Amino acid sequence: MSKPLYKVTFLNAGKVYELYARQVASGALWGFTEVRDLVFDVNAGVVVDPTEERLRDEFGQTRVLHLPMQSIVRIEEVERKGTSTIRDAGTGEKVVTPFPMPGKPR
Repeated sequence: MSKPLYKVTFLNAGKVYELYARQVASGALWGFTEVRDLVFDVNAGVVVDPTEERLRDEFGQTRVLHLPMQSIVRIEEVERKGTSTIRDAGTGEKVVTPFPMPGKPR
């Protein structure tokens, strides 16, 4: 039997994050949920999902993510990993950092 896989959906800075992890538990810190062993796609090819790469840059070195219980929208045990996303909390649209264009201010 393989390890369980969880899809964790939570609010952070006006955005809805969807991450995948192998362990989710009540935290030792009161009012927090511990999310461990985050799972990211390993893309060796040229095409890379910018959202997945952004999440890997932000959370790739994280050993344990302590999320306040109020920020968690949902935790689901799933069969297989889907796409990790960042969405705007108000509109639900995906938030993607555009590729910088030469000559355009950031």
